[in-house]
Amino acid sequence: MYVIIIMCRIGDKMGNVQNNNVANSNVNNSFKSAKMASADSIIAKKKLRYKYTVFDKNGKQVKGYFDAFRRMDVESFLTTQGYKIAEIKEVKISKLSTFLTFQNEMRYKDLTFFLTQLSTYIKSGIPLTDSIIILGNQTKNKKNKELFKRVVYELNTGVPFSEAFARQGNVFPRLLINMLKASELTGNLTESLDDMASYYKTADSNRKQIISALTYPSVVLVISVVVLAFLLMFVVPQFEGIYSQLGSDLPSITKALISASNFLQNNIIKVILALVAIIIILIAMYKNIKKFRYAVQFLIMHIPVVKDIIIYKEVIMFTKTFSSLVKHDVFITDSIEMLGKITGNEIYKNIIKEAVTNLSMGEGLSKAFENKWAFPRIAYEMLVTGEKTGRLGPMMENVANYYEEEQKNLVQRLKSLVEPVMIVMLALIVGIILLSILIPMFSMYGEVL
Repeated sequence: MYVIIIMCRIGDKMGNVQNNNVANSNVNNSFKSAKMASADSIIAKKKLRYKYTVFDKNGKQVKGYFDAFRRMDVESFLTTQGYKIAEIKEVKISKLSTFLTFQNEMRYKDLTFFLTQLSTYIKSGIPLTDSIIILGNQTKNKKNKELFKRVVYELNTGVPFSEAFARQGNVFPRLLINMLKASELTGNLTESLDDMASYYKTADSNRKQIISALTYPSVVLVISVVVLAFLLMFVVPQFEGIYSQLGSDLPSITKALISASNFLQNNIIKVILALVAIIIILIAMYKNIKKFRYAVQFLIMHIPVVKDIIIYKEVIMFTKTFSSLVKHDVFITDSIEMLGKITGNEIYKNIIKEAVTNLSMGEGLSKAFENKWAFPRIAYEMLVTGEKTGRLGPMMENVANYYEEEQKNLVQRLKSLVEPVMIVMLALIVGIILLSILIPMFSMYGEVL
C-alpha cells in the first residue's frame, strides 16, 4: 500500500517537472518569436538588402532583391503585390551586386511613355500608387519593373512623390523631380506630368536629330581608319618586297609610307592599347576636371556648323525649361539656379551663375546674357522683351520653338554637307597611298624602257 502511494507521488512530481519543462519551453519559444518579431520591426538607419523568393498568383516562382529599412516592410510590400512569400533573408550589399543593380538615367523615350500613361491613369481616378503598380506590371524591362517597385515602396512609407523619385539616384532627371515638387505645392500634378512628357518628347526628338547628323560622318571615319590600317598592314608590305629586290631609289612619300607600315606591323597591339588608354584618360579628365571640360567645350563650340548645333541645343533646353518653370509659378531665382544644375555645358553654367548674381543684386535677368557669343542675339532680344512686358514664359517658349525649327534645318544642311566632304576625305587618303605605291613603279618602268 505504501509502495503504491510512494509511486503515485513520484509520478505526480515527474508530471509536474514535465509540465514545468513544457511551460518553460513555450515561454522560451514565445520569447524567441517576440524577439524575432521585434527584430523584424526595428527600422535600420540605412536601407538593408533582402533576397526574396515568392510565388505569384499563377504559382510561378519569382526571385529578386529588395532594399528596405526593415524585413517587415518587404513582407508587407510583397503581400500587397499579391505574392505568396516563401523566403526572405537579409544579404550583404557587395560592390558587385551594387554594380549589377545600378540603373542609368531613364531614356527620354521611356520617360515620356511613363509620364503620359501615369497622367492618364490619375485622370481616370486611379490612385497614384496603384497607377505605378499597373505601369510596373505592364513593362517588360526587368530593371524598370524593379524601379517601379522601389517607387511604390517609398510611397507606402509616406514620402512625397518627388522624394520617391529623388531616392532612386540618377534614374529620374533633376528637372522632373523639381517640377513634381512644385506641382505638389500647387496641386496640379497631372498638368506637370503632361508638360514634362511633352518636354522630354521634344528633347528626345532633338537628340535623335543630332545623333542622326553625326552618325554618317562617324561611320565614314571608322571605315577610313579600317581601310588605312588594312592598306598599311597587308598591301604596302607586298610592294616593299618588290622595291627591295629591284633596289631602286624610292621617293620620300613612299619611304614614309613603308616606315609607317613597318611601325604599325610591329606595334599594332601597343598602338591599340595606347589609343584606348588615351580615350579613357580624356573621358576621365572631361568628367572630373572642370577647366579641361570648359576648354574642350569652348574649342568644339568654335568649330564652324558644329558650334551652331551645340548653341541651338543649349538655347532650346534653356528657354523651354525656363518657360516650363515660369509657367508653373516657380520663382525666377529658383528657376535660374535649377537651370544651372541641369545643363552640363560649363560656358552656360558661367552665364547662368552671372544671372543669379545679378538677380541677387536686384539687377535684370537679361543683363547676364547681353553680348554673350554663346547666346544668340535674337534670343537675347526676346528675353529683354519678355522681361519688360512681364511675359517671360510665353516669350521663352517662342524662342524655343524658333530655334527648334532652326536646328532641324541646320541638321539637314549638315547632312547634305558632310556626305561629300567625307567621301572626298576618304578618296584623298586612299589616293595618297596608291600614288605612293604607283610612283616608284612608273619610275622603274621608265628606267627599263
